[in-house]
Amino acid sequence: CSSYYQKLHRQHGVICSMTDGYDCYQNALAERVNGILKTELLLQRPADLAQARRMVGESVAIYNHERPHLSLQMQTPDAVHRASLAG
Repeated sequence: CSSYYQKLHRQHGVICSMTDGYDCYQNALAERVNGILKTELLLQRPADLAQARRMVGESVAIYNHERPHLSLQMQTPDAVHRASLAG
């Protein structure tokens, strides 16, 4: 990422966690959640931090409860988790 971006992180005490080189498959979960945010929820800039947090929460909920995953035989992560608890 850019040196300006890294500088902003340092100025605000943010620890940036990135993979070596850019490979979206190294963190597929984050990429999918970010994709939901970008294409479905961030149609306009959040009014404030509270709204941004709600959008992130909604994006995670969509990922876990509404979106089937090919790697889970087209089930949602929540459905697979609930089935594993049922035994």
